[in-house]
Amino acid sequence: MPQVFDSVWFDVNLATMAGGHYGMIENGALAIRDGRIAWLGKRADLPTFDALTTPTYQGRGGWLTPGLIDCHTHLVYGGNRAKEFEMRLEGASYQEIAAAGGGIVSTVKSTREADEATLYVSAKNRLNALLKEGVTTVEIKSGYGLDIATELKMLRIARLLGEHHPVDIKTTFLGAHALPPEFKDDSDGYIDLVCGAMMQAVVDENLADAVDAFCESVGFNLAQTQRVFEAAKSYGLPVKLHAEQMSNLGGSEMAAGFNAMSVDHIEYLDEAGVKAIKASGTTAVVLPGAFYFLRETKQPPIELLRKHGVPIAIATDANPGSSPLCSLQLMLNMACTLFRMTPYEALAGVTINAAKALNIDDNVGCLAVGMQADMALWDIEHPAQLSYQFGVNPCVQIIKNGQVV
Repeated sequence: MPQVFDSVWFDVNLATMAGGHYGMIENGALAIRDGRIAWLGKRADLPTFDALTTPTYQGRGGWLTPGLIDCHTHLVYGGNRAKEFEMRLEGASYQEIAAAGGGIVSTVKSTREADEATLYVSAKNRLNALLKEGVTTVEIKSGYGLDIATELKMLRIARLLGEHHPVDIKTTFLGAHALPPEFKDDSDGYIDLVCGAMMQAVVDENLADAVDAFCESVGFNLAQTQRVFEAAKSYGLPVKLHAEQMSNLGGSEMAAGFNAMSVDHIEYLDEAGVKAIKASGTTAVVLPGAFYFLRETKQPPIELLRKHGVPIAIATDANPGSSPLCSLQLMLNMACTLFRMTPYEALAGVTINAAKALNIDDNVGCLAVGMQADMALWDIEHPAQLSYQFGVNPCVQIIKNGQVV
């Protein structure tokens, strides 16, 4: 009895990312039904199906991978910080840049002033750039509004992108990103707002899939961050954390106590923190773009994460201040060259482990029967090429929910 499929891919190699070393199936085939993977394996083992009525696709010897996942971005924002970038390279100090209106306050001002259409179009352009490189799921944070109206505006736009763009969007409320000018000397008062009326408004409109915070000396302290997480928990929202980027405040250990989805940046994470996130099932997210752009020297503890078996995800951290980079393929190369990750670890970092960082690894992130058919076809001879070369996009086809985009 022939199998019923909606489409079949053959003359293709599969990097399933299920199991070690890419989960390779060479000379493979893959069949889709109802937007999900119905069968995959060796071409020789493909079940019979009606080839006259079933669309078939030739991979031409290329490689199919899961659709890539960018699990940490700030894609919705107004303006840019190119002038500040230039000032810094011409020798201006942080204080001089701030006095000239630079820094996050500049982005907050631009985001507050921009209308929804302007923010939507600029974010869509960034999202298009990611899609062209095989990205099929993106997380988008708020955090450049720092008042109720603008935080809601940012999250509404992120939700709207998810409704009108092929890429799936997961939204994160990051009200505790920085201190707004109107709370300049009252960080506890601002956290009151974040945990109270601001989070309530976000929940009322169902605008967030998770809650994030920036726990750092230039952000919010451990006690303030814990208050944000307790508020999120009261609403049933999972948490994630910008942690240990510039110092070790113990944010990752605290986040582990809340079973955080991920801790991100983590350059200063120590072994106690690594053990804590391993025990809680938390994913470590490294952000080589910010490391590069800020010219940091302290690398995340990749060896400790390997030693304790913590999943490592990789993301662009696309944002106007510290990582104005909108290429996940570039992050693959940077993770290998800057952090000495292997090409397999890098690809796992933007597929199965990125899915874990968003708690969606039961649906996307690997190629397996029953998983959502989000895939990218690459004109490459081996999956390691995705980390090895940058600048010539080898992505030749994107499949979302079983449909060619």
